[in-house]
Amino acid sequence: MILAVIASIFVFILGLVVGSFLNVVIYRLPRDLSVVKPRSCCPGCQTPIEWNQNIPVISYLILRGKCRKCSSPISWQYPVVELLTGFLFWASWRGLGFDAFAIISQIRIWTFISICISIAFIDLEHRIIPDELSLGGWLFGALTCYWDFRNGMGNLIFSSLGGFGFFFLFAIVYEKITGRNGLGGGDIKFMGTIGIFLGFGGIWSSLILSSVIGVIVGVIYAWFQKKRKENILRTAIPYGPFLVMGALAELFFEFSKWLNL
Repeated sequence: MILAVIASIFVFILGLVVGSFLNVVIYRLPRDLSVVKPRSCCPGCQTPIEWNQNIPVISYLILRGKCRKCSSPISWQYPVVELLTGFLFWASWRGLGFDAFAIISQIRIWTFISICISIAFIDLEHRIIPDELSLGGWLFGALTCYWDFRNGMGNLIFSSLGGFGFFFLFAIVYEKITGRNGLGGGDIKFMGTIGIFLGFGGIWSSLILSSVIGVIVGVIYAWFQKKRKENILRTAIPYGPFLVMGALAELFFEFSKWLNL
């Protein structure tokens, strides 16, 4: 019992630390900056952040969400990403646990969670899904799919290539017929990444769930725009965050089994 509590705390703290690094990825990757160096600094005054001001969540609370030197506001995104990563790391560990075989599966899941969180926040702000995350995630998933705890290696590779190919062709046909883009290139690549981690059922359940969530959010968003008398079509809503929500829902709840996919 005590060991389980200690392990839970360790996993949660690990998630907080990884979440802190994901904040660096989310900020720097779409700006074509190195995620390794230089060390983190205030976006306002460019003052390097000392280690004792870079403790996940705690430093944000102590500094009251402001830079110590120039008092520029620190985005709420930083503690949210850290807490979300810590919680999802802990939740996945509770579902799988640690043993000699499961450790690689656990690292695989944590990597997928990290990719999903990074994609969601980057796409939300910049309307892009970097290849480093989608294709890099696909490569990591392919190299580790032997240790997947729910799907066979062959099924995952076939599902990934098949899912990517299907949505790539769908996007081409849709554009030819309507003259407009359907799924963006980043979304299509990310579908391949979802396939290499979650399999065929995961692709379809993620697509269905993300579509439902997207419609609900879109209707609410349009209603608010209408209330403010703004152009409903003025601002596009990125699809990546909805795909992430669908993929994580599949990861934790296996909706594909409920849907018989």
